[in-house]
Amino acid sequence: MSGEHPRFGYYEARAVTRYADVRAAFGHESAVPGPGVDPDRDAPSTLFNQPGFLLNYNGPEHARLRRMLTSAFTVRRLRGMRPWIEQIVNERLDEICQAGPAVDLVQDFALPIPSLVICELLGIPYADRAQFQHQSAVLLDLTTTAQQQVDNYTAMHDYMAKLIAGLRSEPGDSLLGSVIREQGDELTDEELVGLGNLLLIAGHETTSTMIGLSTLVLLQHPDQLAAVRDDDTVVNTAVEELLRYLSIVTQLNRRAVGDIDLNGRQVAAGETLSLSLLAANQDRELVGDEPGLNVHRQPVAHLTFGFGPHQCLGQQLARIELRVALPALLRRFPTLRLSVPFDDIAFRVLSPVYGLKSLLVTW
Repeated sequence: MSGEHPRFGYYEARAVTRYADVRAAFGHESAVPGPGVDPDRDAPSTLFNQPGFLLNYNGPEHARLRRMLTSAFTVRRLRGMRPWIEQIVNERLDEICQAGPAVDLVQDFALPIPSLVICELLGIPYADRAQFQHQSAVLLDLTTTAQQQVDNYTAMHDYMAKLIAGLRSEPGDSLLGSVIREQGDELTDEELVGLGNLLLIAGHETTSTMIGLSTLVLLQHPDQLAAVRDDDTVVNTAVEELLRYLSIVTQLNRRAVGDIDLNGRQVAAGETLSLSLLAANQDRELVGDEPGLNVHRQPVAHLTFGFGPHQCLGQQLARIELRVALPALLRRFPTLRLSVPFDDIAFRVLSPVYGLKSLLVTW
């Protein structure tokens, strides 16, 4: 197939949609993400040639950098954060109560919660949230020009470089501070900037999108919404099902750096694979003949967080935030409903992360 990227023009790619094939591609050592870190420093600096930005790495260098973050994302450590996340969620709900009875759930709930969490994790002042939220929005907006992206990246880089410089002097207890204190001698400042920007972007944007879209889809399925609201035993299965069903990162590319046998289909070195997570997560091989939303479904091995060496590091944190935020919202506002017709809801479509621009609700 051929595709047109709003910023970079046309490209040729082979579409991969079956669950088994997408999973195999994710796990194949010759199917790699990203263009790699570009040593040509005359090229415009962007995240796509930023040292430390994990999506640009493969093989031993990727494993080296990823290993430095793994201890910060253990299930045990993240579970210990749950009471603090519950406090954040409850404080936001209190503020919504005071502001109501009509709010934009994206701006007033879905976005602040993961932003507060990631600020605390990375040692970023929450007062700076508007800046990095804007920068993330520009980064994910495929309608922007190359020059706008370069300018935006420069601002992101400068902000994170200043933060890293401060943490070099006083690491503190944040995630980045811990990495600097324990392994800072093994990392350049530029690598720390890349790691920090990856965590900052991924740590709030995708979880925010999931909170907003999950609320919308549950409002469209009132029986399933009631189950999530009223039955604690349903929450975990509901979150896994929403992750599968929504598949907010709908597609990811991989490039073949060698010939690949993909379950009997031959892919030549140099080809690009367009992996459809959305299609794979709806495949009968995974969910049988009923791919629709079912919050009672026993969890399946969906590919929303990818698979293989590049599987999302922060997936357990995202799960905890969703398991806390969604039932708390629905219990606080049992009459929650849309305040505009569904056709008036603004979706974000020209973006690598599918989501909502806003979600106006009342109760």
